[in-house]
Amino acid sequence: MYLSIGVTSLQTINSQFQRQVFKWGAIISQSETQLMEIARKCRVDIVEMVHKAGAGHPGGSLSAIDFIVGLYGTEFRFNVENPDWEDRDRFIMSKGHASPAVYSMLHQLGVISKGDIDSFRTLGSTCQGHVDMKWTDGVDFSAGSLGMGLSFGLGCALAARMDSSERNIWVMIGDGETQEGQIWEAAMAADFHKVGNLNVVIDRNRIQNDDFMEVQMEIGDIGEKFRSFGWKVLEIDGHNMTEIIDSINEASNNQSEPYAIVAHTIKGKGVSFMENNPSFHGKAPSDDELIIALEELS
Repeated sequence: MYLSIGVTSLQTINSQFQRQVFKWGAIISQSETQLMEIARKCRVDIVEMVHKAGAGHPGGSLSAIDFIVGLYGTEFRFNVENPDWEDRDRFIMSKGHASPAVYSMLHQLGVISKGDIDSFRTLGSTCQGHVDMKWTDGVDFSAGSLGMGLSFGLGCALAARMDSSERNIWVMIGDGETQEGQIWEAAMAADFHKVGNLNVVIDRNRIQNDDFMEVQMEIGDIGEKFRSFGWKVLEIDGHNMTEIIDSINEASNNQSEPYAIVAHTIKGKGVSFMENNPSFHGKAPSDDELIIALEELS
């Protein structure tokens, strides 16, 4: 169950509590409605930063953001005053082009500034085009070619075991990313090593770089594939905060086996002309489109 202490925004967290080491993260909301409001603000950040940069990946960022907010708002252990706290949970954005989702979350947490996200994809910016832990506080993985994040997460999970740490490792991958063989090598190894502190979230929006997956190369039943590798699998509506929170709670509190959460989502969720539109995998909205997007997100 997520905490409820009667605050209404990220910036009004009780200061005494904020000085403590967080066990459940920095977003302390009374209700799922408030978490969805935070997700709405993140969506505004996403479309604005991609528009300002004139480039980026809005579609997959918008599909992923509800789960990210749900995670940081419930079981995720993270200290906004010390993002490098050694015993924090880890969030690994393997589909690193969805960096606007991560940056918008970190902005709402107060870890990075509005100026940082406004400089998205500029030379020397805190907010690089792909997430990079060398540049951005609160980022735990430097993303490049797709398919590597689950292997990295497995290593983090095994390291936590060696450290006798309670930290959980969360990896978000794209469904198109599951076409990479390295994903399944990591899945096999995770089952062999019984890493119950490793959780993967599959952003199942059914669109990849150029087109729908059914056109490019459909992967089939991803959940059944993970089950065949010995994982516990949950299938959820990736935009339903109740289902998101329930899945996070179950995965966080079961340390006997790795969990795969297949989050069925809509690419471009929240902006009508981006929804289920492959063009906005990696395309910035125009000036006129930004106006429409912000109206729809208001």
